[in-house]
Amino acid sequence: MEPIVEVKNLCVNYTRREKESFAAVDQVSFCLYPGEVLGIVGESGCGKSTVARALTRLIPAAQGGIFLDGRDITHVRGRKLKDVYKKMQMVFQFPAQSFDPGKTLGDSIAEPLKNMGAGQIGNLQFQVRQLLLLCGLTEDFAERYPHEVSGGQCQRAAIARALAPGPQILICDEATSALDVTIQRQIMGLLQSLKETQGLSLIFICHNLALVQEFCDRVLVMHQGKIIEEGTPDQVIFSPKTDDARRLAESAILAPAATYML
Repeated sequence: MEPIVEVKNLCVNYTRREKESFAAVDQVSFCLYPGEVLGIVGESGCGKSTVARALTRLIPAAQGGIFLDGRDITHVRGRKLKDVYKKMQMVFQFPAQSFDPGKTLGDSIAEPLKNMGAGQIGNLQFQVRQLLLLCGLTEDFAERYPHEVSGGQCQRAAIARALAPGPQILICDEATSALDVTIQRQIMGLLQSLKETQGLSLIFICHNLALVQEFCDRVLVMHQGKIIEEGTPDQVIFSPKTDDARRLAESAILAPAATYML
C-alpha cells in the first residue's frame, strides 16, 4: 500500500533569544497510510506539534521533504496551498482560539467551503448545517458565536470546519487535552465515527497514552526532536525498547479501556 503522507528527514529549526538556532525537529521520517490512525507521543517540547505545523505548512522546513499523495509539498506557497488544505486539515488544542470571535460558527465553517471551492453556490448554509449535524451539533449552532458554546461543542464545530473542504487527512494536535474526561470520550467517539464513515486517515498527537492505546493503529515516540521508537500501541507502551520511551510509559497512568461515546 502506498502512503498518503510521507515525511523524509524533516528538520525544523527555531531560534533562541540568543539568536542561536536549534533543531526542534531533527531528521524525522515516517509514513501515514490510507485509513490509518497514527499516534505521535512524547513529553512537552519534544517536537510533536512542530511536526504537525510543518506538515500543514504553517512553519517552514529547514531540511527534508514532505510528500502528499506522492507530491512534494515541502515548499508549496500561496495559492497552491489550497490544494494541500483540500486534502489535509488540522484540529487544534484550543478551538475557541482558532475561531474569529466576531463571526458565528456557521460563517467560520462556511469560509473554507467558499475559499477552497468546496461549496455549492447558493447552498452554503445547507452544507454548513449538514456538517454540524455530522459532528453531533444541531443546526442552530450555526448562529452561535464561539463564546456562547462549551469547549466540547466548540471542538465539534472546529472538526466540522476542518471537514468542510472534504479532506482525506485530519491532523489532531492535542485536540482533546483541554477537555474534561467525559467530553474527551465523546470527541474520540466522534473522530472514530468520522474515520469510518468519511474514510479519513488521522495523525493523532497526544500525551494521553490511554487514548493512544485505544484509538491508534501505530505510534511514534518523540524525544528531543527525534523519533526514538515506533510500533503498535501495546509495543510502545508495554514493551518499549529505549529508556526514554520506557520512562514516558512509566509516567503515564493508563485508564481502563472505555467505550467511546457519541
